[in-house]
Amino acid sequence: MAELDLVETARHLLEPLRAQFDATVRAVAGRCSAGGRLDPRALDARQGVSYELAWASAELLACTTVLGKVAPGALDRALALLFATESIASVLARLEAVAVDEALDLAALRALGDTPAWAALRRAAAGPEALARTARALAASDGEIGPVRLSEDVAMAQQAFRRFGAEVVAALAAHIHQHDLTVPETLLGPLREMGVFGLSIPQEYGGSAPGNHDDTAMMIAVTEALSEASLGAAGSLITRPEILSRALLAGGTAAQKEHWLPRLAAGEPLCAIAMTEPDHGSDVASLALKATRVAGGWQLNGAKTWCTFAGKAGLLMVVARTDPDKAAGYKGLSILLVEKPSDDAHAFDFRQDGGGRLRGQAIPTIGYRGMHSYELAFEDVFVPDSHVLGGEAGLGKGFYFNMAGMVGGRMQTAARASGVMRAALRAALRYTQDRKVFGQPLIDFPLTQSKLARMAARFAACRQTAYAVGERLEEGQGRVEAAQIKLLACRSAELLTREALQLHGGMGYAEETPVSRYFVDARVLSIFEGAEETLALKVIARGLFEQVLAA
Repeated sequence: MAELDLVETARHLLEPLRAQFDATVRAVAGRCSAGGRLDPRALDARQGVSYELAWASAELLACTTVLGKVAPGALDRALALLFATESIASVLARLEAVAVDEALDLAALRALGDTPAWAALRRAAAGPEALARTARALAASDGEIGPVRLSEDVAMAQQAFRRFGAEVVAALAAHIHQHDLTVPETLLGPLREMGVFGLSIPQEYGGSAPGNHDDTAMMIAVTEALSEASLGAAGSLITRPEILSRALLAGGTAAQKEHWLPRLAAGEPLCAIAMTEPDHGSDVASLALKATRVAGGWQLNGAKTWCTFAGKAGLLMVVARTDPDKAAGYKGLSILLVEKPSDDAHAFDFRQDGGGRLRGQAIPTIGYRGMHSYELAFEDVFVPDSHVLGGEAGLGKGFYFNMAGMVGGRMQTAARASGVMRAALRAALRYTQDRKVFGQPLIDFPLTQSKLARMAARFAACRQTAYAVGERLEEGQGRVEAAQIKLLACRSAELLTREALQLHGGMGYAEETPVSRYFVDARVLSIFEGAEETLALKVIARGLFEQVLAA
């Protein structure tokens, strides 16, 4: 069967699978609702089912994307077909699990899995011969895996940052990781000059984003390029200024925008986001860091944790409870901007002239070194009224302002995952061609070929889907899709870096080999910017059910 015919076969299989998925979502939504509204207890009782549906939706999104416009090259078609085959198989299995748990009719689903066309597609696209061909094409290819169409400006920026990553960041990445160092000025200085901190800030405020829309493709391309060189030393530097700048643009006063946005765009000060608390994790509505009104401003008392880059940062975006009534939930939260000295150390103790005290202690982690995440203790830290985001009108709106930046943060995390995957895949391809086992290159073995082909297919699909979702965000859509690609890309980075390390054998476990760093760095991606469980249950599955009820 010709590859073009296979693409059409995959597309035709996808249509009834999507219909079956939609029918399953409708059935579960009906059981999770009462009077046209979702019932929290029914939702909690079906967390396992909701989780499977969220994952199935992410896989369907990526499968639809790669089959929507298959690149003309033989390698690109082969990777698209391989991913489509694997994702269709996964969705079938997930829907069957949901059907069993919810006692739904399995006949239509099993009939879809028993079609001759599905068996033919699996043999042709994912059989041993196809995997071997794909692996050989990967070894011979010097081109871009998972190509996407970029504007001239974005393509030039991608090349520039890839070059900077390869020549400057990569040379320092292992040293920073092994010695648990903070990102040095030798990296921060050039990145400031390259404008990396102003990518999401409009030109009128000193950034590079167009005034009338975001430049999401630029953000994805630059984040991906820097993350390929090092997630901890470069790839995550853009996230915090983006979240804060979007919050400022969404709710800041004119004076706050004019004061802070040009400084953030210049990377002076660097910033950090203090949201998570020790007892609440992703449960934003229950945050308890207390802000008490005093003369001229507010006093902060309480703790935050997992505040990344808090030491080096000179400005903290703190989500605090300004309404003492905890029953107000997320409507009692506000954002306060706390200034502090920048510090490279793993611990700091900042004392204000008026007696306030802010202490920070870096949390030891297995990876993602360079940025460092801190535990913070606030003791009567004074914040002037001018530093309440939105001023008096912004009180109680902190949750909404924070969420304005989280969609971009999720897209950035998908891009970070893509960069780490690209680095791991390229390392695995190089190593398996150079390494000889039993007298022949490792890449000549069928199992190695299978691993490499599947790794490349997953990477290409995640990368292409990230850019496609970025386009939807530019059009004012795609909020749920941003969560879906974050979910899929981050887990894929874990899987792919694991296989890359495995292909290196014992050398992959050695700290001197970059893939060991890729592996431990990738593990954090499914945890921050929305843990995968929270995204799956609270954002994706809930969004799917709400769409059904609203129809």
